[in-house]
Amino acid sequence: MALSNEEIKRYSRQIIVPNIGVKGQLKLKESKVIVIGAGGLGCPVISQLSGAGIGTIGILDYDTVDLTNLHRQLLHTVNDINCEKVKSVERNIKERNPNVNVITYNVLLNSSNALNILSSYDIVVDATDNVPTRFLLNDACVLLKKPLVSGSALQLEGQITVYNYNKGPCYRCIFPKPPPAETIQNCSDAGVISPVTSLIASLQSMEVLKIILNHDNVLTEKLLIYDAADVSFRKIKLRGRNPSCEVCGDNPTIKELIDYEQFCGTCAEDKNPNLKILKHDQRMTVQEYANMKEEHLLIDVRSPNEFEICHLKDAINLPIKTIQSGKTDVKLVNDMKLKQVIFVCRRGNDSQIASKYFSEKFNIQSKDIIGGLYEWNNSIDKEFPIY
Repeated sequence: MALSNEEIKRYSRQIIVPNIGVKGQLKLKESKVIVIGAGGLGCPVISQLSGAGIGTIGILDYDTVDLTNLHRQLLHTVNDINCEKVKSVERNIKERNPNVNVITYNVLLNSSNALNILSSYDIVVDATDNVPTRFLLNDACVLLKKPLVSGSALQLEGQITVYNYNKGPCYRCIFPKPPPAETIQNCSDAGVISPVTSLIASLQSMEVLKIILNHDNVLTEKLLIYDAADVSFRKIKLRGRNPSCEVCGDNPTIKELIDYEQFCGTCAEDKNPNLKILKHDQRMTVQEYANMKEEHLLIDVRSPNEFEICHLKDAINLPIKTIQSGKTDVKLVNDMKLKQVIFVCRRGNDSQIASKYFSEKFNIQSKDIIGGLYEWNNSIDKEFPIY
């Protein structure tokens, strides 16, 4: 394999960088990298890896482009709304660099397809937004002996590290068990700023190039944390590989992929975690709420910013973070004891957490609205603003 004249010119500013050269550029051309997720992290990663001349790039995402994606997922345009994300990205990349072999997978990664898909690639990039897929990718990469470049971004913060590389730890070495499902947040729940995703993605891309080019100081056994609020970077030393790790240890007990949604207690789809905390008789449908005649107290547990965007008539705002901090106003708690209480949120997850909290702490009888404001928009009022 050699570089064409067109490739030499295209990558010339990179080839002249010390320690890359023609040999390094050929290594990039021969490499195969798969990016899991074509969203806020995945788009910049794919853009930069294709620009750098990675020969084969796999793109895996099950979702379609939505208007809410466009502020940070910069390979999609308004013309791509409702289009498969993988096809939108493939079209964009091919227009910019036809030398790259792009392979798309419009599927949800799971235990039945992961090993088959990932086995063809040299490096796996985790650009996802949920815990079940992180565990799945980790275990698959360990079983396949692939390095995993992992990044995450939420609100004004981002993190990056490299797992399962050069005898370093895997994800399970650091996080043996998943966090409680109700404590997990993603971009859809908590929001994110576009420059944060782009910056973390750039760092992920750089780690991929360093691994391919055999550069020193790959970010393994270290976690780099970025905080945009005070423009700070912190590098935290992680523990090394755990000899007792269930998947990469000396005597592993996990030798095949498991059911990761069951293991984590939450869904692998980023858009709707679909928590199941309350029993059916502790919840109500949007139709039942729309027809409700009894006097009640409707409590919206979203953030003040979200409440300002839209809310149901007569709702009061009590953010879930305030509830969990234990700082709920005493007068409001007393009012809740006198009336029927209904909790609502965006998708019907935080509302369950709030209802359970008040039921257990104050013995308040309450219900939450299944599906939240998304379902209200879908089934009751198509004009209700949603985000």
